[in-house]
Amino acid sequence: MATAESETFVRALARGLSVIEVLGRGAPRQTVASIAEAAGLPRSVVKRFALTLTELGYAASDGKRFWLTPKVLKLGLSYLYALPFWRQAQLALEELSGEIGQSCAMSVLDGDEIVYVVRVPTYRILRASPTLGSRLPAHAVSMGRVLLAAEPPAALDHYLTTAPLKRLTHATVTDPERLRTAIEKVRETGCAWVDAELDESICGLAVPVRDADGTVVAAANVSLPSGVFTEARAKTEFLAALRQASARIRAAM
Repeated sequence: MATAESETFVRALARGLSVIEVLGRGAPRQTVASIAEAAGLPRSVVKRFALTLTELGYAASDGKRFWLTPKVLKLGLSYLYALPFWRQAQLALEELSGEIGQSCAMSVLDGDEIVYVVRVPTYRILRASPTLGSRLPAHAVSMGRVLLAAEPPAALDHYLTTAPLKRLTHATVTDPERLRTAIEKVRETGCAWVDAELDESICGLAVPVRDADGTVVAAANVSLPSGVFTEARAKTEFLAALRQASARIRAAM
């Protein structure tokens, strides 16, 4: 694995990617100075990368400010299209959402966060409404608990000792040992229930999505309004259907 100190690490590529990341957050249009400050790079370096991205069509400029163009979506969509189960997952979760009348999603683990790769919302608009590509802290959501439960012991130990377990609501579990206990429960039951830990208005029920070899490659969930559904009711009404959707995704692999 290449690191910043290794001979295989391409520093220019890393800097270019950091410029893209900075352009993708904050103000819609940014100056070289603001990009340089956010990326921690010299202005001269940022200017060369910004002009290169503009020449390639990934960015545009009015001479003073730079912004990303729709072409940059090709980079992110390449990941989705490379997932062997993405199209089937989209169809399976659309069918599930239509069947149960609730929002459904699928995500993968990336560091300390989950990333939404499928999102099927319903007409119910909750306070927090993730979209495709949204990132959420793994410790505070049901899909995160499922994905963490699938991690090897050493990887989970590393997560519990290094991840910023921020308190987001009164219910958020931030103690590493309490979180470990919750994750171990997910391993035993094969599903995760998290209520009001990310947002006081939302709870969620999640299950693993496995590939043909049985390896957990993603998590799927049903998002529900907190206070309306209890864990028992959610499992009674939705767990079987959610597991069936997960099985359909696996069968497509």
